[in-house]
Amino acid sequence: MAKRIFKTSVALSAVVGLPAIAGGLDVTVTVPQLQVAEYHKPYVAVWLEKAEGGMAANLSVWYDVKKHDAEGTKWLKDMRQWWRRTGRELSFPIDGVTQPTKPAGAHALSFAEGKNPLPKLAPGQYKLMVEAAREVGGRELLKIPFTWPAKGAPQSGKAQGATELGAVTLTVKP
Repeated sequence: MAKRIFKTSVALSAVVGLPAIAGGLDVTVTVPQLQVAEYHKPYVAVWLEKAEGGMAANLSVWYDVKKHDAEGTKWLKDMRQWWRRTGRELSFPIDGVTQPTKPAGAHALSFAEGKNPLPKLAPGQYKLMVEAAREVGGRELLKIPFTWPAKGAPQSGKAQGATELGAVTLTVKP
């Protein structure tokens, strides 16, 4: 009996000594169904910027990864804001960030702080940036400001696209 009590107290002290779990981001990007003669899935970039400007992290880049001779990368520059901020400096595919294009519908992304691709962020003001461009289509950029880290309850934000993007939602988890 004494051994069992001792083992339990050791296990409890080990749990008490664990560091707090880091926060994270949940993002939903909706790709609208467009009624056009020639439809192509959009290229999409999701990244974080500091409120005053400057890159914080690339979270996800969707493009046609299966094109022969990396031909899909040639249209990445059509996401102009993202391309100027960071895209032209990167080598593709980006480990943990690159994904294939997505069909119409809502697509959930989840990122834990300190795990690729979401680095440890300094406390402060940030913007979630989502940009989409479509071959034989248009381009659209949405921004959702937020404070990192969330204190207490999760915080959320939303932006609504008009053409290439539908609703984009952000939940910042403490």
